[in-house]
Amino acid sequence: MKTLAVFCGSSNGASDVYIDGAKKLGKELAKRNIALVYGGASVGVMGAVADAVLAEGGQVIGIMPSFLEKREIAHKNLTELIVVDSMHERKAKIADLVDGFIALPGGPGTLEEFFEMFTWAQLGLHHKPCGLLNINHYYDPLIALFDHMTNEQFLHEKYRSMALVDVEPNGLLDQFNTYEPPTVKAYITEKQT
Repeated sequence: MKTLAVFCGSSNGASDVYIDGAKKLGKELAKRNIALVYGGASVGVMGAVADAVLAEGGQVIGIMPSFLEKREIAHKNLTELIVVDSMHERKAKIADLVDGFIALPGGPGTLEEFFEMFTWAQLGLHHKPCGLLNINHYYDPLIALFDHMTNEQFLHEKYRSMALVDVEPNGLLDQFNTYEPPTVKAYITEKQT
């Protein structure tokens, strides 16, 4: 692992535990010499993880659409800030640059980004690990939903296992290092006439 994407909130959250967890991840990324690729903001959980990587001498690449840069939330001290035209281009650029994806606590945007990458992995568009850093058990309801999807046969168990989860950065990153992607589902098994 040389580069990882982190999807997370631009808010601080209701408790300092979220900022503290983001900083802990950032320090661990820098310690392992893993570059951070993220949304480029200086605020909230996003800013905290970037600041922690930078404070430890690590590399941070931000990918930000121009309309957000103009709102003056772009981080000014990044290793590199790449400005793109759209949210779609942002996600595609992030996906091209990284070896895996981590979601920290965040809102609908964080979930949308994580689920797109998780879906792409399920479809075989990439073979990179996707994980949830379950700070303060934030993702417990989502994990329960994954289990419900599996029980109701809308998510095959081998794909359920693609959602790596840990409450500590070390544990999650260790899972990333040993990740083996499952085979891709084939919907059509015979030549159609």
